[in-house]
Amino acid sequence: MIRVAIIGAGIGAEYLTGYRALPERFQVAVMCDLDAARAETATGGDPDIAISGDLEAVLADASIDLVDICLPPHLHFPVAVQALEAGKHVICEKPIVRSLDEADRLQAAAEASGKSVFPVFQYRYGRAIAQLKALQAAGLAGKPYVASLETHWNRDADYYAVPWRGTWAGESGGALLGHAIHAHDILCHVLGPVAEVTALTDTRVNDIETEDCAALALRMENGALATSSVTLGAGEDTTRLRFCFAGLTAESGSAPYAPAQDAWRFIARAPVTQAEVDAVLEEAPHRHAGFAGYLDAVADALEGRGGNEVTLADGRRSIELVTAIYQSVQDRGPKLLPVSSESAFYRGWIPDQP
Repeated sequence: MIRVAIIGAGIGAEYLTGYRALPERFQVAVMCDLDAARAETATGGDPDIAISGDLEAVLADASIDLVDICLPPHLHFPVAVQALEAGKHVICEKPIVRSLDEADRLQAAAEASGKSVFPVFQYRYGRAIAQLKALQAAGLAGKPYVASLETHWNRDADYYAVPWRGTWAGESGGALLGHAIHAHDILCHVLGPVAEVTALTDTRVNDIETEDCAALALRMENGALATSSVTLGAGEDTTRLRFCFAGLTAESGSAPYAPAQDAWRFIARAPVTQAEVDAVLEEAPHRHAGFAGYLDAVADALEGRGGNEVTLADGRRSIELVTAIYQSVQDRGPKLLPVSSESAFYRGWIPDQP
């Protein structure tokens, strides 16, 4: 049984639902938040979960194995390092850090502590992505040609009433960092790393510092081309993904927060037959989805049976892509990956403020 402390009762409440779906693997022992009433509401008054506003005391508790960081982005890196130094494994919300420099220092802290850090990309867990990965493993997908991503969500002034949102200092980025980062993780999970990106951004929907619209063109290391369209000014929240391979096309529905759990279409392309595709789809392994699937993979990794978890390397890859995107925006041109440690953007992408 892995004993957990959740730090931050906002999105931490959603994590709690995931942990509760796996009662044989996890026990949430503490909900830590400066707002005790919010923490109490998040737990539903569960008498088995202690409420605390003292992070130091939580980290000093030897019975806690895993610390789940659900705080605003500017707190992710310092609290993650603090938890590692206290001898805890760490789960950390996206963005896991705010620069490649922080990513590499976090990796060093993890190695020094002997503990693991798991970035949060729960969107990749679900039957549809398991099926697509099975089709790739079976050799039916073949050469990847193109992919298209849409993250078209609706966020208005009420969403940005939280003081740290929409600011470079608090949120560290806009729709590309806090929203489309999930679709970009799925893109790389399916097609591998990005080699080049050209990005356009604008702030067209809300009166905020950061971007709320973007258009990206990407070339993957394997040669595939991809586009990503992002806005927070849609009439409703939708996420759409489409992958075209030599042997098949895979396309999602429009579920915004659980694309891997939506019903996808997998359409064979000759010489691959639909019967071959359908046979693999029927047998594709699948367990839990969403947060529960993500946490199930974390538990496997902590028990020495990893392979399906989100790794710190995955988290660094997401930060490297974000870095290259914002570099492309600021320099007004295409950017190659990987980003060198000699680059001015290695230590962050946040622009100078007037």
